[in-house]
Amino acid sequence: MLIKKVEEAINAQINAEFWSAYLYLSMSMHFANKGYAGIANWFAIQFKEEQDHATIFMNYVNSRDGKVLLAPIDAVDTEWASPLDAFKATLAHEQKVTSLINNIFSVAVEEKDYATQNMLQWFINEQVEEEDTARGYIDALEKIGDNGYGLYMLDKELATRTYTTPTPLASKE
Repeated sequence: MLIKKVEEAINAQINAEFWSAYLYLSMSMHFANKGYAGIANWFAIQFKEEQDHATIFMNYVNSRDGKVLLAPIDAVDTEWASPLDAFKATLAHEQKVTSLINNIFSVAVEEKDYATQNMLQWFINEQVEEEDTARGYIDALEKIGDNGYGLYMLDKELATRTYTTPTPLASKE
């Protein structure tokens, strides 16, 4: 049985994951509109990942006899001045998500909910990767600066990214 305080924290995270998905979809559409197919692809994959993260949390709540409560999704930004600005926004957002995951973990520790602590380990590791990836693209874009060819090459690289279902979903069969 899922402890009520933990259930409430995870339900808030489910909403945050869907908001994240919506944000990344908005970024994808913005860059598709600007002619950056690769950057749009990268953010479209982020959109799918965030939806899967929400699904993992929902499945977990249901598996522990909790109740998933979906809330309205707040509006997201729809414009970014540049790819660099979008990746800076991505890093800031992922840092916020990290703090939300850490908060759920703290609640699980406080409530001695060892199963939730165990489940959250994957998300904690995922957040380290998400922040590191965003930092890497910020560094690359800062080095590229106003070099159109450099941006073209990065856009081509990001177009090669493919989607892989997160491990917790793949093993849930």
